[in-house]
This record gives sequence, C-alpha cells and structure tokens, in this order.
Amino acid sequence: MNLLENFSQYIHQAIALIKALIKALIKALIKTLIKLDSVPAPSQKMKTDKLFYRIFLWQPELIAELVPGIPMDCQFDYSAPVVKEQEQRIDGLFTPVGDDNPDLPLVFVEAQMQPDRGFYGRFFREVFMYLGQYEVSRPWRGLLIFPSRSQGFGVETPYRLLLDNLVERLYLEDLIGRSDLSPNLALLRLLVLPESETPQSARDLLNVEASEEVFQRRLDLVESIMASKFPQLSLEEIREMLDITQVRLEDTRFYRDVLQKGREEGREEGREEGREEGREEAQTEMLLRQLTRRCGQLSDMQRQQVISLNSGRRDELAEALLDFRGMEDLVRWLQSI
Repeated sequence: MNLLENFSQYIHQAIALIKALIKALIKALIKTLIKLDSVPAPSQKMKTDKLFYRIFLWQPELIAELVPGIPMDCQFDYSAPVVKEQEQRIDGLFTPVGDDNPDLPLVFVEAQMQPDRGFYGRFFREVFMYLGQYEVSRPWRGLLIFPSRSQGFGVETPYRLLLDNLVERLYLEDLIGRSDLSPNLALLRLLVLPESETPQSARDLLNVEASEEVFQRRLDLVESIMASKFPQLSLEEIREMLDITQVRLEDTRFYRDVLQKGREEGREEGREEGREEGREEAQTEMLLRQLTRRCGQLSDMQRQQVISLNSGRRDELAEALLDFRGMEDLVRWLQSI
C-alpha cells in the first residue's frame, strides 16, 4: 500500500511540474509576441534614412536650395546625432562650420516617407531635447521632407507657430510636374516618380553637364535610388536600364565635351581637376570632423587611414558613421577593410 501511495504521489508531483512548465512557456511566448508586435518593421525606413543621409552628405549645397536665407557658399557639417534620452536618433543635422557667423542656424532635417500620426510631436521633442542636451546658442530651423500632402503626419495645431516660422516642408509630389529643377531637386524627384518615368528621368539627370567627380557622385546616388525602387534588378540590369556602361560613359555630355576640346582645354581640365581634388579634400575633411564629433579625437594613424580611403570606401564609412556610437566602432570598421 505504501508503494502505491508513493507512486501516486510521484504522479501528482509530475503532473504539477508539467503544468507549471506549460504556464511558464505560455507566459514567455506571450511576452515574446508582445515584444515583437511593439517593434515596427525597420528595414524600409532604415534604407530610406540612409539614402537621404547619403544624398545630403555628398550634396550639402542642397540645404541652401531648400531652406530660405542660407547662402549657397556656407559650409556645414552634416551628421545624425543621437539624443541620449531614450536613445532617439535625429535623421540629419546641419551644423555651421566655424564661429564667424553666429546667426547661421542649425538645420534639423527629417525625411518621413511613411504615414506617422505622431511625427510632429516626435520631431519637435527630439529638436528641443537636442537643444537642451547640447546647450545650443545658435538659432535653428527645420526641414521636413514628405512624399505627399495626403499622408498623415499628426495634428498640426499645437505646433502651428513653429511650422509657420521655423520649419520648411518639402512635398516631393510637387516636384513631379516641374521642368525647371536643379540637378539636386531632380535627384529627389526620382524618389516619387512613377516607375515607368523613372529610367528616362534618371538618364536625363546623368546627361546634365558636370565634372567627372560630380558625375560619379551623382551616378552613385542615382543607382542607389534605382536599387531602392527596383529591388528585383541587379546593378548590371540597373546600369543597362540607365544606358550606363563603360562604353556608354563616353557618350555622356561630360565625356563628349572632353573629347571635343584640344590641348588648351586639356590644360583647363587640369585646372578643373585641381579644383575637384580640392573639393574631394574638403569632403574628406568634413568626414574627419564628423568622425571626431561622433567618436572623439582621432589619432594621426586613424586620420591617415581615413584620408587614404578611395571615394567608394569614404562613402561606405560615411554611411557606417550613421550607426557609430563611439571610438570602438570606428576602430572595428578600420580593422575590417
């Protein structure tokens, strides 16, 4: 009888243990599902954020086209700083270089391509958190880029004075029917053109007269936009769509101009090359300043490593910088190349 009682007791304990394990598994599963449900799908947004980051990083003069009152020849550092509270990242921040003009504003840039009913509240919260955290003494402006007016970005009423006086809003749909766009704005228009019109507009943009350095930078950005709009195509297929190959490069306006001019133009081209080298050096110096701002003081060896990077690697570093948190990230990136 004692044996049967002991066996029955073991059975009851085993059943109780199994029930407890099942409850624990169910609780853990519910917590996991809630966590997954609360995390937004980030892939497309991150791709868009990084695309706009590259556009503004390598075409900083675009900010003067979009924000009234900023001279075309002003120099800015462009970064994507993290606001420590809740680790919120601002899409982009233009910071004037030097202290000789304290009236030049900081420019906060946000590109929002998906509906977000809480956008305005989040944007202004991040701006004022940044102003307080970094004890900013300059004026500031905002630049918001939206695909269209029909998408919802939240109630405007509480922020009306700020939106009317300190913020510029660019609706990309307004660029579609215009024929007087600068190359910079024509590049942004590619993001919202119908797919059927995008290839021809991209080819027209690449045929705008430009130096070799500007052409290559523009080609890189156009290819990035085309890759985001036609993810099913390979780079080779995109270049075929754009009619851009090693042979076809000779048919662009830039190369036709070079081929049609003689030795005197060759000397002028040499001077232009010198100017382009100067611009490339300026871009490298801007990247070094942003690395210092994000990671801290660079060693002489690290500076030399960055300076020696080719244009492709500089682009990769500029994009990777968006996710850097400190010097350790830079060290790892430099060791990986």
